[in-house]
Amino acid sequence: MAQTPKVAVLLAGCGHLDGAEVREAVLTLLALDQHGAAFQCIAPNADQHHVINHVTGQPVPGATRNVLEESSRIARVGQCLDLAQAKAGDYDALVMPGGYGVAKNHCSFAFKGAEADVRPDVAAFVRAFFDAKKPVGAICIAPALVALALSRRASANLTLGNDAGCAAAVNQLGQHHKDTPNSREIVIDEACKLVTTPAYMFDDARLSDVWVGIERCVAEVLKRC
Repeated sequence: MAQTPKVAVLLAGCGHLDGAEVREAVLTLLALDQHGAAFQCIAPNADQHHVINHVTGQPVPGATRNVLEESSRIARVGQCLDLAQAKAGDYDALVMPGGYGVAKNHCSFAFKGAEADVRPDVAAFVRAFFDAKKPVGAICIAPALVALALSRRASANLTLGNDAGCAAAVNQLGQHHKDTPNSREIVIDEACKLVTTPAYMFDDARLSDVWVGIERCVAEVLKRC
């Protein structure tokens, strides 16, 4: 890296059941900072699919929250860019933390699996990095978004841990799922410049193991800038 790389961090809200997984998002930003990268948090200015009470784990009837506003809770006030204003050409790499918001707000993978739709603006943004052969890191459930975005365009090796249902869905989309035994592992696809790690796809993962996987993922993404 001859100069400081600038990395886009695509967020999906705030809260692991309906937005971005907060721990994964913060650890991603920490890893980028420790490796000397500049980063820009980005999120679509749109309503979440629904709102989950994180005490009970149940949907809140009638409640609405905005993905950009919620993502700004993580990024800090005024530091999360509206996706409508973001251009892949302004960045050297893309990293996407997980959380159910990725599979509910950015796409419908949580509900439809391989038949899911992707928000057109999200799909275009993600695809632009692959089209430009820029490195992409995808954490937790975010590789499913990659699989949907790349469907019928390219095939990549990626991991969602060892969940059989998720593996079958991404394989159905023409990708190649690689089982990983824990959250410390990463899978690298050199041809696509894609690095994935399962993080909290393992619900009982230790925070320290999630950190190891995310730090490794970020380091490998930055090596390819």
